[in-house]
Amino acid sequence: MKSQIKILLPGLRQQINFLKSKIKFNDSKILVIGSNSGEIANLITSKNSNKIELIVEDYESLINTKLVLDKEKNVNAKIMSFEHTDFIEDQFDLVYAQATISNSNRKNIVKEIKRILKPDGIFCIGEIVKLQNEVPTFVKDIFETSDIDPIKIEDLEKYYLERNFELIDSKDLSKSLNEFYSVVAELSKSKMKDLNENEKSYHKKFLNQMKHESHAFLKLGADKFIGFKTLILKKK
Repeated sequence: MKSQIKILLPGLRQQINFLKSKIKFNDSKILVIGSNSGEIANLITSKNSNKIELIVEDYESLINTKLVLDKEKNVNAKIMSFEHTDFIEDQFDLVYAQATISNSNRKNIVKEIKRILKPDGIFCIGEIVKLQNEVPTFVKDIFETSDIDPIKIEDLEKYYLERNFELIDSKDLSKSLNEFYSVVAELSKSKMKDLNENEKSYHKKFLNQMKHESHAFLKLGADKFIGFKTLILKKK
């Protein structure tokens, strides 16, 4: 179980593995965006010793992230609005966001990411997407409850190309959602005892949010309508 939840986000470890197969981090200045992303930062620094900025939007997420980071000195976690960061223009070589900005603020967040990315900087984004134009009411309820504003999977690349990014590569990770929601369901029921105290604190809030969503995906057929796709983009 522990190896499965190293990254408890839609896309699991597949998004970061996809990025690592395409891009070398070297001495890149890196920003990771989103709660539940501490393990992503750990994975990057474990191989490259990069200095990483990690931002979350609330105090509880910050505390839980720092528990997971423990004594990791190469990751600087802080609270910051994703739409209005304190970073200077053209600061980062790489910005990474996994299941973080698929919401009503996407446009403003992407605009800010473009501002702080260096020319030719890399943006790795993973988004919850719609697999069909029309979705049933219970799926709409999931999107509204989680503040998800999904783009249809075929239109995701177009959205970012229209915002002056160049596509390096993309991958449909929708099949990973079954494993993701299965892990969420198991942890929500009885597997929390398999985690240490830091892991329990780190994942508790997220698991509570995902409980209803996992049931809908695994039992009610939401898998026919909800997908996940990752893009590797370059700022022009």
